[in-house]
Amino acid sequence: MARYAAIDIGSNSVRMAVGEFSVKDGMKILAADRQVTRLGASVFSAGVISKQAMTDVLAALERFAAIYKPMQVSATRAVATSAMRDARNSAQFLVRAGKLLGVPVEVISGLEEARLIHNGVSARWPSEERRLMIDIGGGSAEIIHSYQGKLVLAASKPLGAVRLTEMFLKHDPPLSEELERMEGFIDEKLRPVARVNHLRFDDAVGTSSTAGAVVCAIQNIGREQRDAADRAKVNTADIGALYTKLSKLTLAKRRKTPGIGPRRAEIIIAGAAVLHRILRAFEVSSVQYSTAGVRDGILADLAERRAGAELTRLNAEQKRSIEELAKRFGVDVIHARQVAGIAHSLFTGLRPLHELPPSAGKLLEAAAYLLDTGHYISAMAHHKHSYYVVSNADLAGFTNEERQIIALLCRFHRKSIPETRHDFFVDQSDAVRELVWRLIPILRLADGLEESHHQRVEHVDCVITNGKVVVSLVANANTNLEQWAGERSGAVFEHIYGRKLQLEHLSADDADKRR
Repeated sequence: MARYAAIDIGSNSVRMAVGEFSVKDGMKILAADRQVTRLGASVFSAGVISKQAMTDVLAALERFAAIYKPMQVSATRAVATSAMRDARNSAQFLVRAGKLLGVPVEVISGLEEARLIHNGVSARWPSEERRLMIDIGGGSAEIIHSYQGKLVLAASKPLGAVRLTEMFLKHDPPLSEELERMEGFIDEKLRPVARVNHLRFDDAVGTSSTAGAVVCAIQNIGREQRDAADRAKVNTADIGALYTKLSKLTLAKRRKTPGIGPRRAEIIIAGAAVLHRILRAFEVSSVQYSTAGVRDGILADLAERRAGAELTRLNAEQKRSIEELAKRFGVDVIHARQVAGIAHSLFTGLRPLHELPPSAGKLLEAAAYLLDTGHYISAMAHHKHSYYVVSNADLAGFTNEERQIIALLCRFHRKSIPETRHDFFVDQSDAVRELVWRLIPILRLADGLEESHHQRVEHVDCVITNGKVVVSLVANANTNLEQWAGERSGAVFEHIYGRKLQLEHLSADDADKRR
């Protein structure tokens, strides 16, 4: 399993999501947050991000970072969209935002925004049909043609709800001439896109809060229950009727409309107008709402690219340094690579249990290579000799603390676990002791699953429940010896993780069927 964080800095609101991906279960959202900031309001009226908007967005980003940073994500991607593309003072904001988040903020193009929206909807709601996707943000509207799950065509137009409100709607309720100018502007921007697309769509999906508010208002769903409106369908004619109704209401009365929040009410007229006119331009009779969006697209993209996976593995310099030391002390490198591979699979599969940072994976991998170096000195108590060898070795690419962690893992890969009598362990920092403590059962299990030195286990699958952890040894060869050796680490595993360890043999064919 791998965890990812996504941040979407939009023209109307900023959003964050943390997802955990597994091949079996797909993406599971662990945390999500959203804050309306109206970042685009000052940009679309004055060309710059106002001090208040900047303060509000940075405060939201700081809150987001406090949520996802302790969750040990493998990779984080932060993107900014339409308002940031237009703002003259975006550079100042991007520097401050990047420092808060710990990753640079990318100002993405409208087409990249459309690609992420497509990925997000397709991941949550796959379809082989010819589908029209519509996302109406604060600064732009993305119009996407999808067929057989592939993005065929995408267009980004400056038709965001905040932008159009700032440009055209100066009165409350808007004057008829203001509405006419806005509608004419929308049609003008849509004309080139609609003209080149003569296809009939099988269905249409609207994402973003504009679509959610419109669907909820028509179906009388409260704003707090918006997630329940996922995949709900409304007719284009009903959207047109809602737009006409809202256009005649004051802001105070729009705020009383079910499904439309107090801040959304400020921009809903423009948003409803865009949604209605896009559906009409493409001759689509209805639309379904999807809660997916840019955040979901980022998470799906990170998972597909296995972003951050490199953080859990030794880099080229580190691996060369580790293998040279292993060879110098007579380690069977083929066997060591197998132990390291199993250890990495266990580290990844058990991540929700150990909750260690990705960088701990490379230290586990290094220890898997070096745990047998002590045999060069003596087979008796070789784990103690391995500790001495590693703790005094010159390991290129590792800090002194990392070398000490690797040495401690080698020391405790068998026999006793750390106790108060082990001064060399007790003297370490709390963080080091906790990291070593959590990695010990994983290293012991990985070593046991290569007991025969014949690389019988092809890979391992992990399933975590409240009471136990089931580790499947996927192999076509007999793994009785490996199971016996792995089960010997069960007591330590249960002592440290509070869950029983169960091992089972699974053929490669059966493993494929489970997936």
